[in-house]
Amino acid sequence: MYTFKGGTHIKEYKLTKDYEIERIEAPDRVAISMSQHIGAPCTPVVAAGDEVLVGQVIGTVPDGALGCPVHSSVSGKVVGTEIISGSTGNRETCVVIENDKEDRPSPEIKPPEGRITEMTKDEIVSVIRAAGITGMGGASFPSYAKINSAAGHVDRVIVNCAECEPFITADHRLLLEHPERVVGGLKTIMISLGVKEAFIAVEDNKKDAARRLAAVVGQSDMISVCLMKTKYPQGDERQLIYALTGTELPMGMLPMDAGCVIFNAGTCAAIYEAFSTGMPLVKRIVTVTGDCVKKPGNYIIPIGMKVSDVVNKCGGLVREPIKAVFGGPMMGRAEFSLDTPVKKGTSAILLLSELFDTKPTPDPECIRCGKCVANCPMRLMPAYIAQYSRLGDMASAEKFGAMSCVECGTCSYNCPAGIEIVQYIRSAKNNIKAEQRRIAALRQKES
Repeated sequence: MYTFKGGTHIKEYKLTKDYEIERIEAPDRVAISMSQHIGAPCTPVVAAGDEVLVGQVIGTVPDGALGCPVHSSVSGKVVGTEIISGSTGNRETCVVIENDKEDRPSPEIKPPEGRITEMTKDEIVSVIRAAGITGMGGASFPSYAKINSAAGHVDRVIVNCAECEPFITADHRLLLEHPERVVGGLKTIMISLGVKEAFIAVEDNKKDAARRLAAVVGQSDMISVCLMKTKYPQGDERQLIYALTGTELPMGMLPMDAGCVIFNAGTCAAIYEAFSTGMPLVKRIVTVTGDCVKKPGNYIIPIGMKVSDVVNKCGGLVREPIKAVFGGPMMGRAEFSLDTPVKKGTSAILLLSELFDTKPTPDPECIRCGKCVANCPMRLMPAYIAQYSRLGDMASAEKFGAMSCVECGTCSYNCPAGIEIVQYIRSAKNNIKAEQRRIAALRQKES
């Protein structure tokens, strides 16, 4: 099995791996965020009183800016806009739509004409951009931009099906129930890039999914289904590349520097959907779980549905959650409110009680055990970086590789002293970036 150096095996909590995907009915209202991707937020192109249809564009980015359009996930009437606080405290504009429950599709929804094999790279990219497809593993990088930047620089595509975070099983169920969509999307990406080799990376705790994928791939000389050792953070792009190719990516290098480009399984399925039906990204599979949910499972949820509405459709709460997390417990982000809407990058909604709350150690001190060093997949010295961060010595934190940290949380997970190492490193990275921006602004002003 393919693996990497460092990392750790954490308790999986894959409680919903045997729960088939169910469709959740859209609520009376949705609030669709205009900040659905890395890059410039969208500007609403609809106003209160407008009638909208499923798949209709409701937000666009300026020409030339990084980003892609946002579409309505329901048909109905626009009520207006509202501002929400995102997980990082940023303010996001949402278009609020009153659902008429008729699911009337936009007449613009139709698959592209002609065979994909006869389309140019620019034509394929145009379809993907118009469909508003972003990375669905959490990073939310616009997929069209990733293809554009990789074109001519890569010779292999990797589909990330590791899903190494605890609790999340959305991709696992997708691979089991619709493997042809993932493989179909992968083939479209390969055609757009003109590459002849691809790996579908699946952790070995999902051997049933690997078998389903292998059956769809068949005797292909170009696509390989690769079993990865189940270890966190196997889904990190640098660890995937090292495990599959033996190539290490130093700080500052991108996957394309190793001749690779990586896409999430859900992203591949969304690309397949755009080319087979013309439907843009207006819904996604989300794992809803945790010890507070009455009916956990894997659900197809419309973009813009608020967590509170999702919870109601899942039978409500059995106990009061102290934390609501979008994504996994290791790298996901706690949300301020259950009124936060589902976005394109929302792979899971975790509702956890105090049973999962880690009690902080008062004034924890490093005991120099070295566990954070032994388990760091980036081979850093996390304890040193954290200590420099606590002292406010950002120059030393940067010297010890703070900017190379992928914030996987393995160090904090294994720390016997209970030090939140990754939080100190994240703080250091933010301070270093702020200082870099300040220096760049000064230089620009002087010039």
